[in-house]
Amino acid sequence: MVDPSWQILVEVLILLGAALLLGTLAEQLHQSTILGYLVAGTLVGPNVIGLVESGEHVTTIAELGVSLLLFTIGLEFSFQRLRRLGMIAFVGGSLQVVVTLLAAAIVAVCFGLDARAAVAIGAIIALSSTACVLQILVDRAALDSMYGRNALGILLMQDIAVIPLMLAMAMLTSEGTWAEGGVTLLRTVMMAACLIAAFYLVFNYAVPRLLNIRHWSRNRDLPILLAVVIILGAVTAAHHVSISPAMGAFIAGVLLGGSPFAVQIRADVSSIRTIFVTLFFASIGLLGDPAWVLDHLLLVTGLVSAIILGKAVIIWAIIRLMGFSNGLALATGLCLAQVGEFSFLLAKTAHGQVIDDKGFHLLISAMIITLFLTPFLVTAAPRLATRLESRRQPRRTPGSTTPADGSTDTQAADPHDQPDILIIGFGPAGQRAAQSLRRKYQKHIAVIDLSPHLAATAKTNGHLALVGNACRREVLEHAHVHRMALIIITVPDPDACRTIIHHCKHLAPKAPIIARSRYDAFQTDLQQAGAMEVINEEEHVGLRIANAAHRLLRNRPTPTP
Repeated sequence: MVDPSWQILVEVLILLGAALLLGTLAEQLHQSTILGYLVAGTLVGPNVIGLVESGEHVTTIAELGVSLLLFTIGLEFSFQRLRRLGMIAFVGGSLQVVVTLLAAAIVAVCFGLDARAAVAIGAIIALSSTACVLQILVDRAALDSMYGRNALGILLMQDIAVIPLMLAMAMLTSEGTWAEGGVTLLRTVMMAACLIAAFYLVFNYAVPRLLNIRHWSRNRDLPILLAVVIILGAVTAAHHVSISPAMGAFIAGVLLGGSPFAVQIRADVSSIRTIFVTLFFASIGLLGDPAWVLDHLLLVTGLVSAIILGKAVIIWAIIRLMGFSNGLALATGLCLAQVGEFSFLLAKTAHGQVIDDKGFHLLISAMIITLFLTPFLVTAAPRLATRLESRRQPRRTPGSTTPADGSTDTQAADPHDQPDILIIGFGPAGQRAAQSLRRKYQKHIAVIDLSPHLAATAKTNGHLALVGNACRREVLEHAHVHRMALIIITVPDPDACRTIIHHCKHLAPKAPIIARSRYDAFQTDLQQAGAMEVINEEEHVGLRIANAAHRLLRNRPTPTP
């Protein structure tokens, strides 16, 4: 018999262990690890093996995982990024949420549900899976394709829509009249406004002063602790003012996203987020009931088919209306044809209030199955799109070679407008390198440095600059290292330099790397790590000393015989 106080630790251990095993198996089968996490939760859950009976404690931790996910999405979110994605984000994303919600609600009413239940179901079905889709697109190197950019734009608007949908769900599930629900909604909005004001003061005045303390750039523990305190503080504050903790985390992320420390904070919490998000997907699996699905197989199959076909058609129509080809519209629709992770939160809120047990089990089963099918849909999307375009044989302008998946579409971002020279470390060595390159490659240089002061100096010189520790893979990914034509590493620490080289060779295997070696003993290590050129400081110092010695000896007085 396990001590009740240790039960939560046992449940977490079982879920993480099962997720590790089945996630590894999924990776070996070239599938998304999220599939492994979902299967892990289902197998050890109460409806199959029963190693985790209730999962109530795990669900609480999993909700924290959703908050961490929304926090990191908030760090990535910016109106400038939405503007770069164009109308597909603002118009396409908004239309997708509204049209899908209304269509699902109308169908639900036709099946005899009341208005509140119909709107709740529409809100649940309207959202797609940001975590699942983006991970698969990144793994397939398809995020920069046109259908990948379209999917990203719509997903960003869906993430924004999570907040009003949560508020609407709270109103739908509140007891009383619509007027009383409106009062509750107004109160929630006012509390959220106060919370935003408090967050703004903290993140714009207190946090920057802490992160600019000189000793903090040397001690990595303190900034990591600050990041965790920020997230937990935002979640706790939101809970205490009776709004969604996930909403509080998203607001905190958005407000911090505009600061130069956003990249490093995101990297600092990435490991913690991985654990909690894994628990979240595993906890979704706990809700799965294979026996219930088999007993209602026809009903579940019908709903899954309706969701996938309905969402794909709606998104296809919206993308077509915005002027994109049939192939791109179809690929985008298939990528987003599932029900997302935040829909589970909406479903749990509606359960027992406006959705009964049978409806809840039906929705949960359909959502889990659509997530299972997502990797296959995303993988098949460009192939089906190419086949569709080849059958239609669209007319192209002379010399056009644009494929159906849009990977080289003319609407994509011009690679010449993006930095392709990365300087890691902007101390004296990095600044001298940038100064020499600036005359010819002014707009091509990006800089990563852990010091906010040095990053600000790089921005003053006209370079794209990120504050972050390049030893963290997430920081390099955020800097789009895979696009770089040249990587220059001026970090003096040989261990850090070696780590950065390893990450760069994995993320950008074709990019040549120039690295700095402070001591001769480390030159071979850095070359073996993957640096094409290693600048040995001791060798160059010796040459400079020898040159100075020759110059002084040439000018010495001629000795008398």
